[in-house]
Amino acid sequence: MGDAPSAAMSLWRLVLVLGVIGACDQSREPPDVTTTTAADIPASGPMREERQQLVRAVREHGVRDPRVIDAIARVPRHELVPSRIRHLSYEDRPLPIGEGQTISQPSLVALMAELANVKPGDRVLEVGTGSGYQSAILAEITGQVYTIEIVEPLARRARGDLERLGYGDVIHFRIGDGYAGWPEAAPFDAIVVTAAPPEVPQPLLDQLRVGGRLVIPVGTDSQELRVIERTEHGFVQHRAIPVRFVLMTGRAQQGSGER
Repeated sequence: MGDAPSAAMSLWRLVLVLGVIGACDQSREPPDVTTTTAADIPASGPMREERQQLVRAVREHGVRDPRVIDAIARVPRHELVPSRIRHLSYEDRPLPIGEGQTISQPSLVALMAELANVKPGDRVLEVGTGSGYQSAILAEITGQVYTIEIVEPLARRARGDLERLGYGDVIHFRIGDGYAGWPEAAPFDAIVVTAAPPEVPQPLLDQLRVGGRLVIPVGTDSQELRVIERTEHGFVQHRAIPVRFVLMTGRAQQGSGER
């Protein structure tokens, strides 16, 4: 549910080269450059050419993890946006989804999934279901996604769409304030937040497994995407790129101590 400025997009490849990902985990081997081709996109699916173009756009923005690229190729984004703008589904741009919210551009969704270092078998929390697009991308990589949405009409629509698309068995849904996370399902290997709080919510840090990563936009007028990894000795934080997301509502606006 966010939007990164176009100028920031051009910085992604530079950011990745400089080691935003590797700095979080020096032992991690960089993933092989994806080999996704047109053949990997469902031959019978609609808007095949547009989906091919989107895969190329995501790769051009520096996203390298083949699991993420494959997920972008498979998820039918056109099924998760309002019908009146369906023809824009595979453009690399944010789109309005109602209730004052947006669906983020796919290259930003892909970057956040890559920065979270999501792997098969991981348990992932998403704060801000929105249209369900990020949920589906994460579910394509791992079969344990927990997603929370505070705007009830969006939450119900996204759940209906995702269940219709076959994700009902791997995505767990909750309507409510994501500031507090999902303590019953914690700890999480990754937490991805799609709305910007003014400060990092402490409950989300508490629910992160040692070795896990929190990817979150932080700020109000000026925002930045942060990657926070939990270690045995505390938290290591890195700043990725400037972004523009909708603000996190609810408890986040009451203020808390930032970490």
